[in-house]
Amino acid sequence: MTAGLLGLVALVFLAAFGLTRLFCSPASRLYLLDHPNERSLHGAPMPRTGGLAIFGSVLLGILLCVALGEGAVFQAPAILWILGMALLLGVVSFWDDRTGLSPGLRLGVQALAAAGVVWGAGLAVPSIPVPFIGSLPLGWLAVPVTMLFLMWMANLYNFMDGMDGFAGGMTVLGYGFLGVMAWEHDHYLMGLAILIGAAAGGFLLYNLPPARIFMGDVGSVPLGFIAGALAVLGTRDGLFDIWTPLLIFSPFIMDATVTLVGRLLRGKNVWRAHREHYYQRLVLAGWGHRRTVLAEYALMLACGLSAVLYGRSGESLRLAILLGWVGIYGVLAWGVRRVEGQARAVGADGCETLRLPP
Repeated sequence: MTAGLLGLVALVFLAAFGLTRLFCSPASRLYLLDHPNERSLHGAPMPRTGGLAIFGSVLLGILLCVALGEGAVFQAPAILWILGMALLLGVVSFWDDRTGLSPGLRLGVQALAAAGVVWGAGLAVPSIPVPFIGSLPLGWLAVPVTMLFLMWMANLYNFMDGMDGFAGGMTVLGYGFLGVMAWEHDHYLMGLAILIGAAAGGFLLYNLPPARIFMGDVGSVPLGFIAGALAVLGTRDGLFDIWTPLLIFSPFIMDATVTLVGRLLRGKNVWRAHREHYYQRLVLAGWGHRRTVLAEYALMLACGLSAVLYGRSGESLRLAILLGWVGIYGVLAWGVRRVEGQARAVGADGCETLRLPP
């Protein structure tokens, strides 16, 4: 990376830090509180405008690049479409943070944003690679599958933004790995990925346990959407196949997807607030925010490094990495259940009362 880019990264980091500090203050005009509900792990109202600090700092970085004549990386049609649709989601999500919107309206806007990226930017996942078998073409399913993927990434990021330092840490590491991979190929998506990772780092200093602010829907929904869009962009342009970004963000993807499917199979309302995600269950079982988020950071780092290795490996090792992570996530799910069982045993002995999901 050039000295100029490193300086810009540092500036965006500091800007996000300063804006986040400002939004933590009750004197701020953007001081919106997140009141605890059935999903929450916090017990007191908390500011939830950290996402504005992240994207405000990213916008500052982009404007500086343009002013210095280095903004070409942000003027590629795909990046412009991604940023435009993310802005739409950010505006609607901020509205949702302030007043609350129906799930149908939110999904409709997300579908519109996904359609904009798919048709406007020409982004779609045409096939799914399988080691030793080859690429399985999606054909006419490429467009709806890509749209559903983008919408799911936006929502799962929102679902997983429920613990101190969790979504912020995934953003720093996830976007950081995407940025490094793009830098190795001298691809223009590097600029946006690195700036988002830097801004999330400045926000994260106020979001680590015990958090003083959350990113809110205005942060989590666009961040998930952009992560999905950059994954499709990198796949289309041959930086990696789709399994690489899926590995990077798999701590969020696996937890949210398995939890959603489980609730569907049990006939529960998937839009109703709950505390059944694996990270929530660990916190409620007595691990607390700090221990749980540190374990998640270790998992994120391992996933990112394995994604880098996957991209540089042959067919045999790629298959081993994918199957290996299936097994690892199975073991981790068993481990969470075991922690819960131990916590219930402690509670049954009368030593401690814990609120665990059924």
